[in-house]
Amino acid sequence: LTERCNLRCVYCMPEEGVPVSPSGKLLTTDEVLQLADMFTAAGVRKVRLTGGEPTLRRDLPDILAGMRDLRSELTSIGITTNAILLTPEKLRVLRDAGLTHLNVSLDTLHADRFEKITRRKGLHRVLSVLEAAPSMGFKSVKVNCVVMRDVNDDELRDFVDMTRDADLDMRFIEWMPFDKNGWNSSTFVSYQEMLDTIGNLSSDVTDFNPNDTTKWFRADGHRGRVGFITSMTEHFCGSCNRLRITADGRLKVCLFGDEKLSLRDELRRGATRDELLEKIGKAVRGKHFKLGGHSDSESIAKGENRAMILIGG
Repeated sequence: LTERCNLRCVYCMPEEGVPVSPSGKLLTTDEVLQLADMFTAAGVRKVRLTGGEPTLRRDLPDILAGMRDLRSELTSIGITTNAILLTPEKLRVLRDAGLTHLNVSLDTLHADRFEKITRRKGLHRVLSVLEAAPSMGFKSVKVNCVVMRDVNDDELRDFVDMTRDADLDMRFIEWMPFDKNGWNSSTFVSYQEMLDTIGNLSSDVTDFNPNDTTKWFRADGHRGRVGFITSMTEHFCGSCNRLRITADGRLKVCLFGDEKLSLRDELRRGATRDELLEKIGKAVRGKHFKLGGHSDSESIAKGENRAMILIGG
């Protein structure tokens, strides 16, 4: 929904931020809803709104309400947020507008580390939202944590403890290379290393979905699950059915791939729905077998791609 963010996370972008598009280049509320309607009619059943930081868009409740009208087709309307601008009261407004699934990005439980990782303050705000959200009637509440060696890899068990008594899922994400995010193999922590560090987890296939990007586990006696997104060491490209639309309207059929098709430009030139679907289908059929045509993480790091904030996380 936006290229802007109120944090400057070290794994996402440089401290000075990245150049962003002028507002006239971004998808409008109506254009977002046009695309949601078209994709829903074509079979999409889950939509997630991301950024940048999606709560920076003042029309977020309007977008959610517009998508709520498609709910007979959509089974999930979610956001991924850093929760800095949220309060339990504001979260209720979004829920009532149509939000069904909440993903919160949080990489540490220590205030000093939070400030170091995000280059901003605000951990207490995020924790207050996570304390309230599991009892607010969402279909799903997840915490996403990007794990980095000597940054937060000693907090894995503390994060798992959050799932003990709350209806909340914890997901650990392998750090991925994007433009100017400083990715390096020495700071990278693999899924297997995380699993070994935590220990005592049992595989959980209760809600198995062949297109899920997460490997799910559960700690004995815990209400919530523990998951791992293993994009770098055990990619799931063969079963991935996700499409991303950037804030400026470009279609990415793979997180690490190119973005030749501008849905914004097609909409603004008056393309019909059939024309759009034909172009989208062609782009999907041209998707590489894995990792956007790269061989491995080192290859991705050497290539060119947008900063994560400009893609949508």
